[in-house]
Amino acid sequence: MQRSLPPRRWLVRGVALLLALSLLAPAAGAALGIGDDPSDSPSELGPGTIDQPAANATVVGIQGYHFQGQGNRKKPARIASADGNATTNWLYEDALGARWFYDVDPLPNGNLLVVSTNPDGTTVYELNRDNRERVWQETLPFHDTHDIDVYNETHLAIANMRQWNESCQCSNDRVVLYDRTEGEIDWEWRFRNHYPNSTDGGFAEDWTHVNDVEVIRNGTELLLSPRNFDQVIAVNIESKEITERLGEDGDHSTLYEQHNPDWLTTAAGEPTILVADSENDRVIEYTKNDDGEWEHVWSAGSSASLSWPRDADRLPNGNTLVVDSMNHRVIEITPQGEIVWEYFATWSPYDAERLGTGDESNGPTMRDQGVSGHKAVYGSAGGLSATFSSWLAANAQGTVVESPVIEFAGLWGGWRRGSVRSG
Repeated sequence: MQRSLPPRRWLVRGVALLLALSLLAPAAGAALGIGDDPSDSPSELGPGTIDQPAANATVVGIQGYHFQGQGNRKKPARIASADGNATTNWLYEDALGARWFYDVDPLPNGNLLVVSTNPDGTTVYELNRDNRERVWQETLPFHDTHDIDVYNETHLAIANMRQWNESCQCSNDRVVLYDRTEGEIDWEWRFRNHYPNSTDGGFAEDWTHVNDVEVIRNGTELLLSPRNFDQVIAVNIESKEITERLGEDGDHSTLYEQHNPDWLTTAAGEPTILVADSENDRVIEYTKNDDGEWEHVWSAGSSASLSWPRDADRLPNGNTLVVDSMNHRVIEITPQGEIVWEYFATWSPYDAERLGTGDESNGPTMRDQGVSGHKAVYGSAGGLSATFSSWLAANAQGTVVESPVIEFAGLWGGWRRGSVRSG
C-alpha cells in the first residue's frame, strides 16, 4: 500500500521550522543546555528585574521536579523567602524525595500555613518563619491536596482531589471542613452530586483536579477551582448550592485549566475574580456586570512571556504578584504589564505571598483603577526565565516563520509541563 503524503501545510511548516531552528541553533543550544547533564542543572534562586523593591519579604512554595515518583536533588521541593530586593534570605527543605510543596499562606500571627504532599498523603502545618520549626502538624489520609485554607479557629477548609472510589468506579473528589480539635470531617461537598457525571469526558482518577479553596463572603461560601472543568465556582456552605460560576467545561476562551482564583469586590460592590489562567498562559480578571454576566476586564501575558502561571495576587499598591511556574520565577507586574520585581525560583514555583499584605489578594480591582484590556508582560531581566519555549516564541514574532515556530514552542512547553507532577 502506498503511504499517503502529509498535507502540504505541514510540509511548509516543517521546512520553515527546520530553517528557523538552523538559524537559531547556537542560541537554542544554550537555552536548552545541550551537552549538559540535565541532572546537573543549577537550582539557582535570586533577583531579576528590581525597579520597585518590595516593602516586605515574599514567600514562595516551590513544587520541585519529580518524574515517576523520583525527585531531583538539583531541583528540590522547598519554601523560599526573598527580601525586598529579591535576595533569598532563607530556604526550608522538608525532604528531597517524592514530596511536593503547594500552598503557603501567611497567618495573622506572622507564621505560615504550609501544604505539602507525598505518595502517602497530605501534611499541613504551621511553620514558624523565624526558626523554621513546626508549631503544629496534621497528617491527613488524602491522596492529594494542593490547597488548605483556615476556615475558623477550629476548622480547616480542604480541597481534596484524586479521590477514586473503586466500589462504584466513580470520583469522590470533594471539599471538606475538617475539625482539628476533634480530628474529623463534619462537612463535605462532593462534585459528583452537583455536576453531570459526564463532565470532562466522564469519571477519571483525577476527575476534577480541584486545586484551590478560599473562604469568602464572611465565611458563608467557599470559592473552588475544579481545574479540569475549566471553571471557578462559589458554593454556599449552608445550602450546598453553587451560587457563582465563571467559565464552563471545554470553554477555553474563558478559562483553561486555571489555578488559584482570588475573590475581590469593587468599590461599588461588584464581585470580581482574579485567576491564573494557566493553559492560556495569562492572568485574567473578570467582574460581574449589571446583567449578572462575568465581564473580562483585564488580562496580562501570553505564551511569549508567561509559561503556565499558577497564582496571581492583587497587591495593595495595585500591582499583581504572579507565579510564572514554568519560567521558574515570581514577578510583580503593574496594571500595564511591566515587570517591576522579579525573583527566580527554581524548580516550578506554585504559590507566592507578599508578607504584610494579608492572605491572597488585598488590593484594588482593575475596574477601580480604571484599567481594562489585555496587556503584554515585559521588562524581564531574562536569565532563568528565558525557557526555550518562551525564548523561541519571542524570537519568532514578526518573522516569516512566526506561525510554525510558535506552534512548536507551544508543543515544547506542554512537554515541559508534563515533566512536573500534574499540578
